[in-house]
Amino acid sequence: MDLLRSLPIGLYLEKPETWLHKLDARVKLIWLMSFLATPLLANPYWRLSLVGVLIILTLSAAIPLRVWKQQMGLLMFLCILVFLITLIAPDGLAVNYQARLPLGEILPPSTDYQYVLFEKGRILITRRSLDLSVRISTLLFTLVYSSNLYLLTTAPEEITTGLERLMQPLEKLKIPITEIILTLTLSLRFIPLVLEEIQNLIRSIRTRAINWKKLGLKKSFNLWLLVAERLLENLLRRAEQIALAMDVRGFTSPNEHRVQWHQFKLDWGDGLAMGILVFFWYARIVFGGMIS
Repeated sequence: MDLLRSLPIGLYLEKPETWLHKLDARVKLIWLMSFLATPLLANPYWRLSLVGVLIILTLSAAIPLRVWKQQMGLLMFLCILVFLITLIAPDGLAVNYQARLPLGEILPPSTDYQYVLFEKGRILITRRSLDLSVRISTLLFTLVYSSNLYLLTTAPEEITTGLERLMQPLEKLKIPITEIILTLTLSLRFIPLVLEEIQNLIRSIRTRAINWKKLGLKKSFNLWLLVAERLLENLLRRAEQIALAMDVRGFTSPNEHRVQWHQFKLDWGDGLAMGILVFFWYARIVFGGMIS
């Protein structure tokens, strides 16, 4: 079991280097914010199209099958499960309507509109439940997978450096941008250490061949509490070691001994991506609005 390689969400793919890797981190961040913002108050057709766009981006970037199948498979299963549960759940409109005319004078409907789409036994599917199921499942997929695709094709140092460049105007408001970015960089660098400590503890438990059935529920719970305590102790020790190492090397403040990981330079591919983004937002405004 190798958590550093088998974790399905949030890993950076170093090789192979796709065309998504070559885009500027700031451009990808703006696209990510667009994917996160456009589903708000959008119709189901736009939300479904966003799911299709994300899948097309994954396939066009030639990301290895073993990577996106592992990452997209679990998320797809979760979204389909949420879709089915929301589809057959009550739609929240349990209202009894009273006819305005006597029963004998009610006019026949002039259209084929039906609020109830399917009804058999206790299974009831209405237009509202179908709309809610599409909205929730597509929103879940878009929010999670767009963020994951960004992390998959962007190095942590590129993310923090790009954020710092975009947040530079906030320094005029005396917001400590450099301190925030340094903290974010250390946090992203600390995630593999957390996974490594968890992996080592799990391996140490597996090598001892503990019979969990004989331990019982109470002793098993106490054992996992000891494991959690040891994990916290190891992580605090790692954090202290990192702080001491930075102090020894002169990193006493964010503005001293700064390391520029990446020198950003926009090229024609970034310009093309920003141009497509304009049409993307135009399509959202024209075709993605709520259906009245």
